[in-house]
Amino acid sequence: MAKKAAARPGDMSRLEISFDKPHLITGVFGEFDQNLVAIENRLGVYISARGNKVQIEGEASVTARARDVLNDIYSRVLRGEQIDLETVQAVIAMSSEPTLDGIVRKSADAPQVMIRTRKKTLVPRSATQIPYMQALARDDIIFALGPAGTGKTYLAVAQAVAMLITGAVDRLILSRPAVEAGEHLGFLPGDMKEKVDPYLRPIYDALYDCLPAEQVERRIANGEIEIAPLAFMRGRTLADSFIILDEAQNTTAAQMKMMLTRFGMNSRMVICGDPKQVDIPGGVHKSGLNDAVNRLEGIEGISTIRFNSADVVRHPLVGRIVDAYEGGDD
Repeated sequence: MAKKAAARPGDMSRLEISFDKPHLITGVFGEFDQNLVAIENRLGVYISARGNKVQIEGEASVTARARDVLNDIYSRVLRGEQIDLETVQAVIAMSSEPTLDGIVRKSADAPQVMIRTRKKTLVPRSATQIPYMQALARDDIIFALGPAGTGKTYLAVAQAVAMLITGAVDRLILSRPAVEAGEHLGFLPGDMKEKVDPYLRPIYDALYDCLPAEQVERRIANGEIEIAPLAFMRGRTLADSFIILDEAQNTTAAQMKMMLTRFGMNSRMVICGDPKQVDIPGGVHKSGLNDAVNRLEGIEGISTIRFNSADVVRHPLVGRIVDAYEGGDD
């Protein structure tokens, strides 16, 4: 990939990128050049393409970012990844982080940070997802803190599925406290599974995204995958398991201690939550998530990963909404 730059008046610049595998250009540009349009709209540059060459015009700093984004997308296409608009938006978001240099400039056959499941291969889509995915593969207990839409639970479920299908663990234990998010739903009809399933829907969604539906149902039926509210964990020792506690900000300190002490041999535990979205009824209890992080951060074998609005991998507007709420008065 060759690059050259020429300065323009008013701190404007023009960069030219030449891709050495023209048959991959369609994957880089997207259908009807939608990827190029997304980069133009997000970064405020002008992009023109002819053959295997692309010219980028705009302010010097943003043209350099646009170049890095296109190089990153090209590297992903070289590795056989499918590029959609969500991926493009994620790469644009990462382009403001210094960690992007290490992603873009390594060779296409270099070891990648990734999680392989039956249905897809996941790669980092934000700067903080890189150390998070590394921690998921390395550490025994991981605290994943930050706003919704950053991939905390989704990647944890994906890593759990990957370890289950390779035999690294015997079962998945997926749990969360049955606390309503500021609402009062009243009595829910049905058996216990039907009562708690609404609270666990995001975990089900992640599972079905990583495994074929028939495998999810079969593994739930035979006990390899267990999805249950936090209260069902008391008194158990969870060995040879991958344990995920979602929405952990809604645990009390006593509940969090109970969950952490379920940890058994050859197990891994991921605790996900947003410390700024506590929905414990009455607001009289200190969040068990905050309490646990304060007590345990820095202990060997335990890692803490903090996401922020820049790591949101949903619509770009979600990140700005998170910023607006976090910056305003309570």
